[in-house]
Amino acid sequence: MLLSCFSFEIEGYVSGFGNPDWKRTHKAAPCTAIAVTMLRNQGATCVGSTVMDELGFGVAGGNLHYGTPVNPVSPSLVPGGSCSGSAVSVSAQLVDFALGTDTTGDVRIPASFCGVLCFKSSHGVVSTLGTIANSQSLDTIGWFARDPRVLHCVGDVLLPAATGGLTQTRQLFFADDCFQLLQVPNQKTVNVIENAIQALPGYLPPKHINIGQYINSHVPSLKDFCEPTTGMQEGMSALKAVSTVMLLLQRYEFKINHEDWINTVKPKLGLDISTRVLQAVNFTSDNIKSLYIVRNELRAALKNLLKDTGILVLPTTAGYPLKRNSKQRLSPGFEDRVCAFVGIAALSGCCQAVIPLGSHNDHPISLSFVAAHGSDKFLLRNVMHMYSSIKEQVVLVSKLVIAPVINNDADVDAAELLKDKGNNAFKVRHWPKAVEFYSKAIKLNDTNATYYCNRAAAYLELGRYKQAEADCDQALLLDKKNVKAYLRRGIAREVVLNYQEALQGVAFSSLTLHSTITSVPKYKLPLDFFLEGSRNRVKLNEG
Repeated sequence: MLLSCFSFEIEGYVSGFGNPDWKRTHKAAPCTAIAVTMLRNQGATCVGSTVMDELGFGVAGGNLHYGTPVNPVSPSLVPGGSCSGSAVSVSAQLVDFALGTDTTGDVRIPASFCGVLCFKSSHGVVSTLGTIANSQSLDTIGWFARDPRVLHCVGDVLLPAATGGLTQTRQLFFADDCFQLLQVPNQKTVNVIENAIQALPGYLPPKHINIGQYINSHVPSLKDFCEPTTGMQEGMSALKAVSTVMLLLQRYEFKINHEDWINTVKPKLGLDISTRVLQAVNFTSDNIKSLYIVRNELRAALKNLLKDTGILVLPTTAGYPLKRNSKQRLSPGFEDRVCAFVGIAALSGCCQAVIPLGSHNDHPISLSFVAAHGSDKFLLRNVMHMYSSIKEQVVLVSKLVIAPVINNDADVDAAELLKDKGNNAFKVRHWPKAVEFYSKAIKLNDTNATYYCNRAAAYLELGRYKQAEADCDQALLLDKKNVKAYLRRGIAREVVLNYQEALQGVAFSSLTLHSTITSVPKYKLPLDFFLEGSRNRVKLNEG
């Protein structure tokens, strides 16, 4: 079933654009939006239109006149906007899929906040004829679904035929600089995807990049919009500049499209919306052409990076959804956090898919896949191919206790000193003291697999085998190639007579060594390395 938001025209009905004054001053549409017609011709049923932020300008998902839809996965939080009603309807299982228009994250943000899949098509690939324009250089058609097969089916109808398929080798690029801004552990985001594709054919080993620095060096015209910085901060300045150019372009084109109506009708708008509309109507710029130059350079830069088979992996947003009645939704800071990364695909016109990844601290989390402009069907096929494996990893991670993320450099340094003290205590066989130091290190920095692995070694010496096994599980969640963790977990399981799982662990660690130690041909793990005990375990405790 199809649910379209207020920006889509339906023959014989007035599209309200989220505002009653707009509906009052416009006539019924003479024809139905092209995207809606295409889907109806293939058997979809349009059951109605739903709530959106006024004039497509909000990010929280509220509406002064029609209210704020309730977020089904987190009722106390905003659903995100502007296409809040469409995302909520899919999340609440009222419809199988829903349409929306995406200008500056209008589909992607609510999908992330409501825990559903969504797809933003490449700019110009799906016709926007029959939708109300916000900013024609940014406006794209997007859709929501709970099931990746439904997401793919909608794409089959709306998107043009494409060559190539999953027989091609794919390359994932993780935007490490973006993930570092999250207060979400990597094991709930990056590691989920890395572990998911490890079990699937056709994927090259993933690459980790600083996408901000890449954009800074490959989009020369962007420098006019960057704040003065040096070194590593250049990348973050470039990402902020991308968002700035996106918003400036939106304001300029919204003014062209709707300034006369705004000045004539003087519509009643919500406070946050009126601020954005006034910014657009009062917008002046001496060099509009530079905005379009940046857009073209960014599209070319991403095409050069991703080519036909690359996928950029990054967070959907940099911030959590706010409480429904929070006044922070009116603050520029909230919009900056929410829109921090949406500008990459919006301004370049690339396609983007949002993948829900469960929750963290009772907030929904997601990440996004971005492919080059025009690679829409390639990206949709990969989402469908990976989704089951991703969900398995999400379920696995949800069963493990993950401590809060620490991004304080001083704490990280202090944790390293405590680890060294733990190692020294271990060498002189002060096992309880070693556990104490490792535990303090973990409290300061919970994302270092070595700390858990070393504490597991100390637990083994103390005969605390269950604690040792649990620490090894946590270490492997953080670093799936940690051979020592496999060995120590095998020892713990063998001692408590869990022979089958112990042997599986050793077999996996041996395979890992085969794949990582390429300088030693036909490397074989000796049996006494696993069985001998304290002498070898002390040697292993240098992390």
